Amino acid sequence: MSKALDDLITLLDLESIEVNIFRGQSPREDRQRVFGGQVAGQALVAAGRTVASDRAVHSLHAYFIRPGDPNIPLLYEVERIRDGKSFSTRRVLAIQHGKPIFNLSASFQVEEEGLEHQIEAPQVPDPLSLPDFEETMAPWAELMGEWYDRPRPFDIRYVLPPTMAKLPQPRKPQQMIWLRADGQLPDSPLLHACLFAYASDMTLLDSTLLPHQLSWMDQRIFAASLDHAMWFHRSARADDWFLYDMISPTTQHSRGLAQGRMYDQAGRLLLSVAQEGLIRVKP
Repeated sequence: MSKALDDLITLLDLESIEVNIFRGQSPREDRQRVFGGQVAGQALVAAGRTVASDRAVHSLHAYFIRPGDPNIPLLYEVERIRDGKSFSTRRVLAIQHGKPIFNLSASFQVEEEGLEHQIEAPQVPDPLSLPDFEETMAPWAELMGEWYDRPRPFDIRYVLPPTMAKLPQPRKPQQMIWLRADGQLPDSPLLHACLFAYASDMTLLDSTLLPHQLSWMDQRIFAASLDHAMWFHRSARADDWFLYDMISPTTQHSRGLAQGRMYDQAGRLLLSVAQEGLIRVKP
C-alpha cells in the first residue's frame, strides 16, 4: 500500500468521542479548504459505524454548506433517523467553528435479489495501456507546481485528454478516467464505499469546463462543490480498476451540473454520481 493511500485510510478512521459523535482530521496539505471528497467519505464512515453489519450503503445525498477549514478537526454528529427490517437511514452533520459546513443523508439496505439490467459500458482502452498521471501531466508540471509531484492515493489513467490540453475546438462535455486505489485494501465494504465516495469528487466537474476551453489552472476560475449524490448499485473493491465516465448536461447561472458512472473492467455498472458545482469566471 502506498503511503498516500495509507494516510487516506487513517483519515477515514474516525475517532469516536461519544455516542453518535465522531472526530476527523484533515491532511497537512496546502489547501484553502477541505477537499469535498474527504468530508463526504468521513461523513459516510460516521453514518456506517452506527448501522448494523447486515446492510450496506445504497445511496447518499449531501450539501456543501461552508468551506471546511483544513487546520482544525471536523466534528461529525450522526442522527439515527430510522432502522427498519430492510433499510436504515442516517443523517450526518459536519461541524467546524460551531457551525455546520456539510450535511449528508445516507440510506443502507439489506442485500436483496430482484430485477437486473444496466446500460452498456463505454468501449475504452485497458488502463495499463494508458500513461500514468505523471506522464499525462508532464507538459504542465511547471504550471501545476507541487500539485504535480504530490503523492496520490489513487492511480489515475486518463482515457481522454485532461482539461489543461486546450484543443483547437471546444470539446464535448465528457471526461473519462480509470482509477484504482494505490495498494491492497482490507475486506471492509464500508471502507471501499467511502473510498468510492472520496474518488467520486475527483475530476467530476472537469466536464463542465471542457466546452469552454478552460481548466482549473486558469486563475480566472473559482469553483466549489454545492451538492453531491451517489447511488451504489453493486458491491465492489476500490483497489480494482474502475472506469469513471463523466458528462455535463448543462452549465448556467454560474452553476455546472455533472453526472458520472463507474464501471468495473467487466463492464458492470457499480455506481452513479451527480454533482452541481459553483463555477465563476472572473473578467
